[in-house]
Amino acid sequence: MQAKKIGKIVAAAASAAVVAGAQGVCAEENASMRSDLPSPYVTVEGITEYRLDNGLRVVLYPDASKPTATVNMTYLVGSRQENYGETGMAHLLEHLMFKGSKNYPNPTAEFTKRGFRMNGSTWLDRTNYFVSFTANDDNMKWALGWQADAMTNSFIARKDLDTEMTVVRNEYEMGENKPISVMLKRMQSVLFDWQSYGRSTIGARSDIENVEIENLQAFYRRYYQPDNAVLTVSGKFDAEKVLGWIAEDFGAIPKPERVLPKEWTVEPTADGEREFYIRRKGETQLVAVGYRVPSALSDDYEPVAMAAEILATAPTGRLYKSLVETGMATQVFGWPIAAQKPGFVMFGAMVKKGDDIQAVKTKLVEEIENAFAQKPVGDDELARQKAEQATMFERLLSDPEQFAVNLSDYIGLGDWRLFFADRDTVKAVTKDQIEAAAARYFVRDNRVVGLYVPTEDVKRAEIAPAPDAEELLKRFTFSEEGAQAEAFDVSQANIDARTTLAEMGKVKLALLPKKTLGETVVVNMRFNNGNNKTAANAAVPMLAVAMLTRGTDKMTRDEIDDAFTKLKMDGSPFSFTTDREHLVEAVKLAGHLLTASNFPQKEFDTLKRQTIVGLKSRSDEPQTKGRDAITKHFNTYPKGDARYTETSAELIAELEAVTLDDVKNYYREVFGLTQGAIAVVGDFEPEALVEALGANLVEKKRATVPFERIISDFKPVEAARFAIDTPDKENAMLFARVDLKANLADEDMPALVVADWILGGSEGLSNRIVTRLRQKEGLSYGAGSSLSLPSFGTRAKWSIGAIVAPQNLAQAEASLRDELKKALENGITEDELAEAKRGIIESRAVNRAQDPVLAANWLNYLELDRTWAFSKATEDAIAKLTVEDVNKAIRRIADPSKMTFALAGDRAKAKAAGKDFAE
Repeated sequence: MQAKKIGKIVAAAASAAVVAGAQGVCAEENASMRSDLPSPYVTVEGITEYRLDNGLRVVLYPDASKPTATVNMTYLVGSRQENYGETGMAHLLEHLMFKGSKNYPNPTAEFTKRGFRMNGSTWLDRTNYFVSFTANDDNMKWALGWQADAMTNSFIARKDLDTEMTVVRNEYEMGENKPISVMLKRMQSVLFDWQSYGRSTIGARSDIENVEIENLQAFYRRYYQPDNAVLTVSGKFDAEKVLGWIAEDFGAIPKPERVLPKEWTVEPTADGEREFYIRRKGETQLVAVGYRVPSALSDDYEPVAMAAEILATAPTGRLYKSLVETGMATQVFGWPIAAQKPGFVMFGAMVKKGDDIQAVKTKLVEEIENAFAQKPVGDDELARQKAEQATMFERLLSDPEQFAVNLSDYIGLGDWRLFFADRDTVKAVTKDQIEAAAARYFVRDNRVVGLYVPTEDVKRAEIAPAPDAEELLKRFTFSEEGAQAEAFDVSQANIDARTTLAEMGKVKLALLPKKTLGETVVVNMRFNNGNNKTAANAAVPMLAVAMLTRGTDKMTRDEIDDAFTKLKMDGSPFSFTTDREHLVEAVKLAGHLLTASNFPQKEFDTLKRQTIVGLKSRSDEPQTKGRDAITKHFNTYPKGDARYTETSAELIAELEAVTLDDVKNYYREVFGLTQGAIAVVGDFEPEALVEALGANLVEKKRATVPFERIISDFKPVEAARFAIDTPDKENAMLFARVDLKANLADEDMPALVVADWILGGSEGLSNRIVTRLRQKEGLSYGAGSSLSLPSFGTRAKWSIGAIVAPQNLAQAEASLRDELKKALENGITEDELAEAKRGIIESRAVNRAQDPVLAANWLNYLELDRTWAFSKATEDAIAKLTVEDVNKAIRRIADPSKMTFALAGDRAKAKAAGKDFAE
């Protein structure tokens, strides 16, 4: 659950369109609130803050567009508050909080039963916990009650630490297998000598393994208090009723008497460049350059962050042009890390194994530190960045569920309203500010990539202390009004009733117009092309589709990228989100890309190189090697048949052999727009959209090769066991799989779905597999199962995967086999079945509230001549299932003697612990 948040604090917007204000809190409504409830503290764009006497801040964002709600608690504590010897403690405590409290002893089981989506994350300045659920009074009261009880009554027990420590350590080991993750941790430690941002959120392995439970309990009592927390509630709810529950649940918690520790450590100004090396086995090289930068509250932060984006964004960024397009590197990146105290920015370049990394390092530093002196910021570069970031702010605000969770980052900086301040700041950034910030901070003596060298030519970057959030906010004027949209009923009957089905030749359409916040629209398209022969080489269609956005007869790749930004398009020509204003032009652009691609040789060479290097960089990882072993074993069709699945090595070989002529021939002869399906969900005018589709896309390109559906039929595969050695890898993987003869249309499909949910497929932490491997035995950070049922053909599969440490592979396999055997022999209980039914149906309802889910499912239904009535029939069938129905399904999939297992990890580490998994 450690936050993977790197880069700018504004998160990418969620695709699902939402609405704020349909039941929103406005000034008039506030005035009519019950007199015994807290008074509004401040309102910004329909979002209102209240403050309880005990110090708890409450942010309410009512929105009735979806039948879902989110409760998010942010504590103003992260890795910044940890002491030496206690690194990773905030993150470890985050895990323990889900182990239960006095009045909610098993919350994860309740999450699954109620179909809740849940998670938590820890970052530099904050920790948050959230649940999203179907909106009703019972779920809301339960969620608020759990958050309140967790604040003061969590167990934080020794027995839970004993098992969860190994889970967190497994998460640590997982990061140790990723070069960029390792680089980020090392970069932090070299950038900061004293400030706690120099310590990774995951912590030191020794601290994770040895931290005392008393330290964690003290940390909990000190920081998990109402005066150090912000509660955010968003989605569909009655504001007055919820505020009353909050006052009841949280108001009873006394204001703490303790005083939070003062922070007085200030990182000295850097006085010379530094360089470090990481030497490990692997298949890729990475060079990174870091600079310390001001706090995210500083006037200089947005200019310096924008300078980083102009340099590193692909494919328009300057580093991409100078390093990737020239072939020196396969990928570049730049991440400004937003933090309450002075933070940092890290640039990097991925380099092919065997290439000259020193030359790349020299070029990377030269481009960063001299770029704007040699070539000032262009009008197009500034406009592009502002447009992209404006879309990010707009999309995030348009989805209250995502907004509530991502608001934690701004809360961690000092106040949730900083989101709006940041949005206004971005709009006002000038070219002069960007150039001045780059010149001030991207300098030699503030750089981490060199050795100390005595010099008289000092170039130091003086970084001012972080401003006070309250003082900063006084400079901004906010609007109290928020946007509005309709409340949408996500029942299957309403979805069908609101959708118009049509046909354009052999292309089927599903059009579902509805008012959305931000006037967002989701467009999904799928065109049927090719046959068994044309799809036999997976590399050709893979590269052909990727090349569609790399150049046309009228547009370069940069111009295409700029057009996506201008039209507020997120995604690809086949699947994208835009808004009502830009929808028609977005369809025109998609049509142009799909019909007029000219496949530039330079772009093809770059794409091919990037793809191959990316695959090779992962080729020695346990996940790749384990999956390859499973893939190879279950190949029941011969190589050269489209139903054959390539291993990673085979795919790399195919990619290396592919030529540009191969790709052009595929596009010319196989790729067409005459058969398929299109689904559009969101805020749009159907007539204008249909006209645009007909004029620019549907049937505008015909294939010469006729389409023939590729169908895989079930063939039995003997059970086997594979032990794969992956030397010098901290993490390991356990896989299991069985194939079965089944189809989505089968009568026992609902029973198979429920069986998978109970055994390992449910969300959360309470299915049988994750309960055994993580909750009880602490062997795995992540474990679960998935059921794959085809729409066509009869080849279905049930798969299991678990992340473990090499020394725990053998025990994890034994525990998994034992758990499956228990399910096979003893079956499930009535209580398990009842909870699974409720969880599945509630989870499906939450999914239907997401516009991308609606669009994606409409594509599947159109292809099968179905409607959402099929979804309703499936849920009705699930509701009628008996224990014996599900036990029968379990007997079809969960017999360990008939399953194939693959164990991939470092045998030397396992043998050193006396637990060799190869035996």
